[in-house]
Amino acid sequence: MYQLITDSGCDLPFQTLQAHHVAFVSMHFNLDGQEITDDLGQSYDINDCFEKIAAGVMPTTTQVNVGEFLNCFTPYVEAKTPILYLGFSSGLSGTYNSAVQARAMLLEDHPDAEIYVVDSRAASAGLGLMVLDAVAKQAAGMPIAELAQWLTEQRNYYHQWFTVDDLNYLYHGGRLSRTSAALGTLLKIKPVMNVDEPGHLAVVGKVRSRAKSLQALADHILTAMGDQQATTIIIAHSHDQAAAEVVQTKLAAAAPAATIKLLQIGLTISSHTGISCVAVFVHGTIER
Repeated sequence: MYQLITDSGCDLPFQTLQAHHVAFVSMHFNLDGQEITDDLGQSYDINDCFEKIAAGVMPTTTQVNVGEFLNCFTPYVEAKTPILYLGFSSGLSGTYNSAVQARAMLLEDHPDAEIYVVDSRAASAGLGLMVLDAVAKQAAGMPIAELAQWLTEQRNYYHQWFTVDDLNYLYHGGRLSRTSAALGTLLKIKPVMNVDEPGHLAVVGKVRSRAKSLQALADHILTAMGDQQATTIIIAHSHDQAAAEVVQTKLAAAAPAATIKLLQIGLTISSHTGISCVAVFVHGTIER
């Protein structure tokens, strides 16, 4: 048996990872002068954090460093347990590169160790959905090398669509200019974003009104699904359950055989998108 490892950027509940015996490394964020380890809500109240963000506090994030990966990987390597780390997109964070460096360092002393590091090119529950699929493949008996190859080959079939209600967060995160944010706010323009093939969060469309942006998310996911029926869709939100439920209703009506899960977007992504972000994820039939 081998050990699956991910990071807190997957936005799966702590209890879900624990139940499936998936280990994770924690990213870090600074909120209102407080350094917090993202342990998926075990040591902090995510709703309290969202309230602070709503009040105007702008959080910052820190990637997982090489030393933290060494601390995570080493016990498994010393126990001769093969490990597969499925990490947050390299297009959004240097965390993946830290894992690659840790692997190289460990292989110097343990040349026979089996350490697979896979760049998901995914974020939030897009990574989370890949983790759940990896768990299922492992349970079905897929060997570790085959699983690493499958995840790499399939990663661009995981569709990830986002929208936000407040453009100022994208401005502060460097994804929109001040002028674009101000003009978009005035005209009530809402961006429709996806995670592109290299794993970057990209604005690919703009619509007038929140309602249209939520409809766009549903439409894009339905297109990605193709003729799939009994598939899993994850809808994630940052402090906007009502908007997430709007998208859930649309998808449930159009794809009644699908399993639809609602999750909260964690603070790593919320630090850049702000509150009221809604995102939808599915393993589709076409590449993104």
